[in-house]
Amino acid sequence: MTDTTSPPVAGRGLPVATLIAGCLAVCLAQTGLAIPATLNGLFQTDLDTTGSQLTWISSATLLPVAVLGLTFGVFGDLFGRKRLLIGGALLMAAGEAASAAANSVHLLWAGQALVGVGAAAIFPSSLAMIAVGTRTNRQRATAIAAWSASLAGGGFVAPLLGGITANYGSWRWALIIVAMIGVVTAAVGFIAQDSSAPLGRSLDVKGQLAIAIGLFALLYAVIQGPSDGWDSAGVVLGFLVAAVFLTLFIVVEMRSRAPLLQLHLFKHRAFALSSVVAVVGMFSFIGTCYALSIRLGPIQHQSPLRTSVAFLLTNGPTMVLAPITAVLLARVAARWLLSSGFLLIAVGDVLLARLSITDRALPSLIVPLILVGMGFTLAVSSITATAVNTVPVRLAGMASATTSQLRDLGFTLGPAVIGAIALSRAASEFGNSLATSPLPEGVKAAAGQVAAAGGPLAVNSLPPQSPPGGAVPLALDALGHGYSVGFVVCACAALVSCLLAGLVLRGGRPKVNLAESEVEDTSPEPAAA
Repeated sequence: MTDTTSPPVAGRGLPVATLIAGCLAVCLAQTGLAIPATLNGLFQTDLDTTGSQLTWISSATLLPVAVLGLTFGVFGDLFGRKRLLIGGALLMAAGEAASAAANSVHLLWAGQALVGVGAAAIFPSSLAMIAVGTRTNRQRATAIAAWSASLAGGGFVAPLLGGITANYGSWRWALIIVAMIGVVTAAVGFIAQDSSAPLGRSLDVKGQLAIAIGLFALLYAVIQGPSDGWDSAGVVLGFLVAAVFLTLFIVVEMRSRAPLLQLHLFKHRAFALSSVVAVVGMFSFIGTCYALSIRLGPIQHQSPLRTSVAFLLTNGPTMVLAPITAVLLARVAARWLLSSGFLLIAVGDVLLARLSITDRALPSLIVPLILVGMGFTLAVSSITATAVNTVPVRLAGMASATTSQLRDLGFTLGPAVIGAIALSRAASEFGNSLATSPLPEGVKAAAGQVAAAGGPLAVNSLPPQSPPGGAVPLALDALGHGYSVGFVVCACAALVSCLLAGLVLRGGRPKVNLAESEVEDTSPEPAAA
């Protein structure tokens, strides 16, 4: 790696201020991505959101991370990573403050989009700042382990913070606290050591525009399909625009001297398969987390504190198993850890799908959520190692970066696709149940009007004593079945990833020390939700 700053003095390791700034920043970024899942129920109640609008809250945060991660890595190399880290923290603070002040879901979307852009700037810059400040492989491995632990810590802190503040105050306080952490992180960033690596780096503006427009159009079509109709003009146009611009992206990347996505890596059959595993597997995990947040919040109306406990069960295994997984990666072929992880996620999803929507007891969630959390820890730690082992050593850094981009794509698609499937199924089932129910015609007509405006989620939130309130049990049952289908889809995706990793991919023990890969080509695992 070429760096414009002076290397650390011989005999001295990474500056403490840089380590603290990088770890605090990635913890902030992960907290910002994860906290909305705890608050979905309150968003739906306070802002009167529909199902598709709830999905957009998650997508507004995740889409910038998937689209801008590698570009911000280049920005950091060209203009300085310290500047990017400080700017990202301040942008997250501004986004969370705007979200806390939002009086409509549209303003909340805008605020969360700012949060996503800030997180996209922080992930690559914080990791690169830490890695380039080390002199030895041992120092680098230790520093990156601290960075990874801080990322996992953000996923653990977010539900706890969201649950406590929202339960005893307001969901707005949770976002205000994250904004305050952002300001503190920016202040700490000023005393960190700066670094950059401009040699041979350049921006791929055409590729960035093509992938941004293509992914946004795809998400728009998928998310709006259940509410607007899959044959509506806007949805059809969204799919067409997505097809055109995603195809254009591939054409641009094939001709670019500095492409965002290294397409020639897909000539390696094993790498291509591991890339599919990255997208499909991470889709299954984040889809599970999104379906869980909707089940506990907008459907069952459980308190934020009880919802946070459920997410602690999912994130807790990462805190415990991450060090063990690191040891296993040095002794066991990564593909076996990968397949085992996805198998655990699939089993957890099947158990979640079998739960009755009227079962509000937290003990029923303990086993499936711990299985999902354990599976995610094994899988996310092994994805990059598996991809790197399938290409020549000289392409290890590039393979790691490309896999990270695809992994982020899987995270972004999870809420959109699972939300679309679950809401479409629930809307169809509710319509049929309402038509054949013995409810009075007046109640049917009133409930039908509410469903036409906001879907089954809107009916499910009606006061039982209201004129259309008699249809609430029908909406609850339809939503339960719809999101059970969502869990089954996640289970199928995890099982496909398990089979691809275990039966198709080939490779021995890890041959590449990921801590020695080119850090500027590496982006993190935003374990959202």
